[in-house]
Amino acid sequence: MTVVKAENVVKDYGLNGQTVHALRGVNLEFSGGEFSAIAGPSGSGKSTFLHLAGCLDVLTGGTINVGGADTAQMSRQQLAILRRHSIGFIFQAYNLIPVLSVEENISFPLSLLGVDKKEIKERTAQVLKDVGLEGMEKRRPKEMSGGQQQRVAIARALVKKPALILADEPTANLDSKIGREILELMLALNKAEGTTFIFSTHDQMVMDYARRIVRLRDGQVESDEVK
Repeated sequence: MTVVKAENVVKDYGLNGQTVHALRGVNLEFSGGEFSAIAGPSGSGKSTFLHLAGCLDVLTGGTINVGGADTAQMSRQQLAILRRHSIGFIFQAYNLIPVLSVEENISFPLSLLGVDKKEIKERTAQVLKDVGLEGMEKRRPKEMSGGQQQRVAIARALVKKPALILADEPTANLDSKIGREILELMLALNKAEGTTFIFSTHDQMVMDYARRIVRLRDGQVESDEVK
């Protein structure tokens, strides 16, 4: 099953009166259950591609189909609904809500979806166990290490049970030992749940774990290798 299909994707930005061509006719397809990395130097377009696939930004040209939906034909409201229901995000800055506890950060997406309180409690407890954070439910993000905060971010992404998780430089703020633990955790969840993971990265360790590496340069696909 195809989870993401990009056809002739173009994304331009205006910057200081100039046009930046972030993506120039990208064609890529990702199937269910992949554990893939999009690699490339800064400015290559890898984060831009993730933001488009995750409905956080809109195309300049081409199409991206996510879970059978043509995002180019959708309104911002429709994109928000698709994002809320079907896509999980893991950011390098974690993007946790500082005033909420671990438990509240994780359960927040389910509250937005209108899931009943009993199911929210059960799913939050399960995902806390999955990421090894049992006993830390009441802590605030500032009381946790970077690796623990990234685990909370992973749990928050997983709790919706999305078909697709997009991880933008997920190891960038972690030392190599913690980064490896986080990757092992995500790989185990990928194998257990069949969730599709797509990373943007310039970290060789992430590329070593990935089963497919797409390399971008200057907004174009330079290579696409399945191990």
